[in-house]
Amino acid sequence: MVEIEIGVLRGQCLDRRIDDPKRLASEIAAWERQRNAAKARINWMFTTEKARAKLGPAYPDTSKES
Repeated sequence: MVEIEIGVLRGQCLDRRIDDPKRLASEIAAWERQRNAAKARINWMFTTEKARAKLGPAYPDTSKES
């Protein structure tokens, strides 16, 4: 989900050269305020079950442990 949000940031805010670090921080903060005000959400469809099926050992089922 983080990668998706970074992609949105890049496409909506960082689609141009910003050579001043203070301006960069200001632009990102303004984008973040707008995104939060709009209550923007990501429709995440990769469930834990899908992760276990695809990635196996990286997502062990802890409910089966004693």
